[in-house]
Amino acid sequence: MKEDRVECREFNYIRHGTQVLTGNLHLATGELLSPTIAETRTEADFARHIEHLVQTDQEAHFIILCDQLNTHQSETLVRFIASMIGDDQDLGVKGKQGILKSMGSRQAYLSDPSHRIRFVYTPKHCSWLNSVEVWFSILDRHVLRRGNFSSIADLKEKIQHYITYYNDHIAKAWRWSVTKTRDIQRLFEKIICHLLTATA
Repeated sequence: MKEDRVECREFNYIRHGTQVLTGNLHLATGELLSPTIAETRTEADFARHIEHLVQTDQEAHFIILCDQLNTHQSETLVRFIASMIGDDQDLGVKGKQGILKSMGSRQAYLSDPSHRIRFVYTPKHCSWLNSVEVWFSILDRHVLRRGNFSSIADLKEKIQHYITYYNDHIAKAWRWSVTKTRDIQRLFEKIICHLLTATA
């Protein structure tokens, strides 16, 4: 690296591949719970990830904040949540009828405030409101950026070691600044009000 020169990678840099990290940031403790590191992020992968999270406490009430990615509103996820909350009603047919008809109907079902496990979705283009995105930037700065990984297995192992270290030594209750907290609270009130009117 030299002054006034763009940082470059060495000619012998080898990219071995990528991994998808799906995490759950527990705002009360700051810990990353039940993370999943995998090669893909299909709807089945996300539903399996949520299943692992729910298994950490099968009686707990979960409010899961996520963006509006289609895998976060999938048929597989709806069916899993229905089974977990004991909802045995006919869910319909994807693309045709009932709760499974569209992404909108699936999102409304998954957001139902009466469910023990429910989702709150950030508005489109506002995933920065999800604090796990900030956590991902911390991971990037501490581990990934300028990281040296000999293989995908090495990358995965270093991420897992960092998560353990972070949870044991760095994690603390998540706090936004006063201004941001007020703005975010207003936004969530609008989201919840919208969800309540949509389900009424």
